[in-house]
Amino acid sequence: MAIAKKPSIKQETVNKLNQRIMVIIAVAVFVAVFTIVSSKTLLSQYSYQQRVISAKHTADLQLKSNAATVKQLIVSYQKFIDTSQNVLGGSTSGTGQNDGNNAEIVLDALPSQYDFPGLVSSLYNLLSNPNYTINSISGTDNSLSLPPAQTGSVPTAVQIPFQVSVTGPYSSIQQVVQTLQDSIRPIVIQTIQLSGNDASLTATITAYTYYQPAVQYSIQSEVVK
Repeated sequence: MAIAKKPSIKQETVNKLNQRIMVIIAVAVFVAVFTIVSSKTLLSQYSYQQRVISAKHTADLQLKSNAATVKQLIVSYQKFIDTSQNVLGGSTSGTGQNDGNNAEIVLDALPSQYDFPGLVSSLYNLLSNPNYTINSISGTDNSLSLPPAQTGSVPTAVQIPFQVSVTGPYSSIQQVVQTLQDSIRPIVIQTIQLSGNDASLTATITAYTYYQPAVQYSIQSEVVK
């Protein structure tokens, strides 16, 4: 029966050394891989934080600029309305047809809401005159069918059609047309139908005016990628 040889002391020392080297290499590889992955993650986080800081800095500068603009706008607005005479030559504190401050005149010229009853009332006030008779002011109130305002979009003017029927002498009918054309609110006359005689004409005027929806602003958040 053969007797197995025990490894020599030298061989055992070499084997232990090899095992130790393999352990050291494995640990070194693990540390190297961990360091590379950690470095990549840290660099990615650092780059992301830099983008966040840059975006916050840009937003802060924009807010400061907006705040300065608001102050200038307030000063300009006060100068615009604090005048003794408005843009129509009327008094800012009076109650006549051409009176009122400039801000009210601008809102009357191009309101921000589709207010058909308000338009009818405004037309009655505009056309009231003893030289002719207002038979009717009519139209269709389309306020319920209007699309909702879009946030952040630039609004466009929307037409409001209406009809006016008046009776009076020919010269008074001319006065009605001139009054509509001179209105601070933009009015486009499409058709004029006349019936009767020079002494008593009935004019049916088809026209339209406008309103412009107000700009809708909202505060939004931005995701930094």
